[in-house]
Amino acid sequence: MKVMVLIKATQESEAGVMPSEQLLTEMGQYNEALVKAGIMLVGEGLHPSSRGARVRFSGTSRSVIDGPFTETKELIAGFWIWQVNSMEEAIEWVKRCPCPMEGESEIEIRPVFEAGDFGEAFTPELREQEERLRSEVKKLGYV
Repeated sequence: MKVMVLIKATQESEAGVMPSEQLLTEMGQYNEALVKAGIMLVGEGLHPSSRGARVRFSGTSRSVIDGPFTETKELIAGFWIWQVNSMEEAIEWVKRCPCPMEGESEIEIRPVFEAGDFGEAFTPELREQEERLRSEVKKLGYV
């Protein structure tokens, strides 16, 4: 199963405080262990929400809201996508992660939908389209 592992933002990360050399070193070592174990598919850190935007949908209307966003505890500072055998395996890997922020921080793990999760609504045509798009993305080297 694939999971998305979300590193929650903190006031410091939202203020643009960069990780220390020690934390970058520890995270690099942790990422190496994830790659060697065949777990990590991708992982990235995110700039503060002050450099981002949200697009709000309401019927046919779209509105853009520029960052920063106020609810820091709901914001994401980084993520990984992992291939694991179970949620328990993902939890065990997260427990081994260096503390991703100074002070307290939180990491959330969410299963990624797979084609079979959508049932009959995911028609053979939609499956074929999905497979074609994944193949094209893979050729580009993104996953």
